[in-house]
Amino acid sequence: MQEYGLIALPVGFERFHRQDFINYQLNRAHAFGCISSQSLERAATDIKALDDCPEVLEQHAHQAAEQEDYRAAFYMAKGAEFFTSPADIELKKRRLEATLDYFTRGFASYDIERHQLPYEDGWMPVSILRSSTNEKHGVVLFCGGFDSLVEEFFPIWERIAAAGFDVYAFEGPGQGSARTLGQLVFDHDWEKPVGHILDHYGLSDVTLVGMSMGGYWAVRAAAYEERITRVVSWPPVYDWLEKIPSFLEPVVHGMAKRRGFMNWSIRLRMKMFPILEHSVRHAVYISGGSEPVDCVGWFLGMNREHISSERITQDVLIMAGEADTFQPLSLATAQREALRHASRVQQRVFTRVESAESHCQMGNIGLAAQVLCHWLRTGEVLPPDR
Repeated sequence: MQEYGLIALPVGFERFHRQDFINYQLNRAHAFGCISSQSLERAATDIKALDDCPEVLEQHAHQAAEQEDYRAAFYMAKGAEFFTSPADIELKKRRLEATLDYFTRGFASYDIERHQLPYEDGWMPVSILRSSTNEKHGVVLFCGGFDSLVEEFFPIWERIAAAGFDVYAFEGPGQGSARTLGQLVFDHDWEKPVGHILDHYGLSDVTLVGMSMGGYWAVRAAAYEERITRVVSWPPVYDWLEKIPSFLEPVVHGMAKRRGFMNWSIRLRMKMFPILEHSVRHAVYISGGSEPVDCVGWFLGMNREHISSERITQDVLIMAGEADTFQPLSLATAQREALRHASRVQQRVFTRVESAESHCQMGNIGLAAQVLCHWLRTGEVLPPDR
């Protein structure tokens, strides 16, 4: 089995923090091989509650930078920016700019072309990493999800480039730098920003890889953009209401229209659950909303009618974890069944035995990237080791 890439990626989902959400975010930093478990353990010791995360992670980023470990500083700073409320937008901007500066320093040895591509009334970041082999196998567009900076996935781009592809890694409206610095709010019609990128760079016959919620937007884009000839949903969303009984769907839609009641209800729960408060504030921010209920509309906008699975005629790879708590395996099953007209649909479910059962395979990103690169090269899916 051929291994692509140079940055060594760890195996195993660690227990850095007693709080599951914080622990996942620390594992998210650890998974990409640029920061030691010891560094994250020290940071975790200083985090007593969710509100501690921005300052603690920023402090540890500074300490890593003082030692000129800019890659570790990048992932620490990325965590600090992630936990910073958009209510203090100037602080969020400063932390994001520091994060991107650490990335530039930490990965200066790579020949990365970084662009701010004008789009509508702002701009989208696009980073290009050319194939690092003499063999050229095509172009891969790569995007992340709900709260990601596309730079955090660099070890995945590196592997794709080492497999012989030119990688165009981007953030669309509402994501990362495109929102906080480029001033673009979300649009679920992902074919629009993707089409703009394809137009600007003169690209066609591309593979689009969407990670986390990007797995939804990648399918949507492929449904309306014929220059996307293959698509990877890692993992799918399909429809958030797929997780509840069908008879409750009209109830949910009806409740969402009662804005006053919903605002009161969500605000009450936000006071009780800090993690919910973090997620709601972020969803309202990236969607350009003004009230908590706006996040409900944003999530409900990701549904089986909008994604237009019936329009997909391309080859599709679905990647999912058997114990993903953010985007459960049931969503991948529903998405696969809806792709009735796709040329070919393949699915790879990652398991606990592989330390890859969590969301986006945090715990064994190396294995997931290996499966992805093999499929990109051959069109075939590597099975689990037995």
